[in-house]
Amino acid sequence: MKVIFTQDVRGKGKRGEVKNVPDGYAQNFLIKKGLAKAADAKAMSQLKGQQRAEAREEAEELADAEALKTKLEDDKTVVQIQAKAGTDSRLFGSIPSKQIATALNKQFGLKLDKHKIELPQPIRSLGYTNVPVKLHKDVTAKIRVHVIEQG
Repeated sequence: MKVIFTQDVRGKGKRGEVKNVPDGYAQNFLIKKGLAKAADAKAMSQLKGQQRAEAREEAEELADAEALKTKLEDDKTVVQIQAKAGTDSRLFGSIPSKQIATALNKQFGLKLDKHKIELPQPIRSLGYTNVPVKLHKDVTAKIRVHVIEQG
C-alpha cells in the first residue's frame, strides 16, 4: 500500500515522502497513529501543492538573506562599540554576540538574532574585528565591528 508520511518514522521514511509499505503496517500502525495517510489522488495533489509552497517560502528566505548580506557587508556598515580598556588595549571584560546584535539594531535598525552571530569567543581587544553571521544555511555574511575606548 502506498502512503504519504506526515511525520518522520525512523527506519521507514521522512515527512512528505511517498513509499510502499505492507498493508497491515500501514492500516494498523501508520494511519491509526497519524504518522501517514493513504496516497490517493487527492492526497498526492495536496502534497505537490504543499511542496511547491515550501519551495517558494525557501526561495523567499534565501532572497531575504541575500539582501541582508549586502546591507551587512556594505562599507558604511561598521558597528561601533565603546568599552573600557587598559593601557595594553585589552578590554575590561568582553563583548559578546548579544552586545553586537543590540548595537547593530541601534545604529542601523537591522534586527539580527544573537544566535546567528558566529563568534567563537567574545571580543577582548580594541580595534576592528570581522564577525561571521549565518543568515541562511547557504548565506554567510561578515559584520565589521569596531571596538573603541570609552572616554
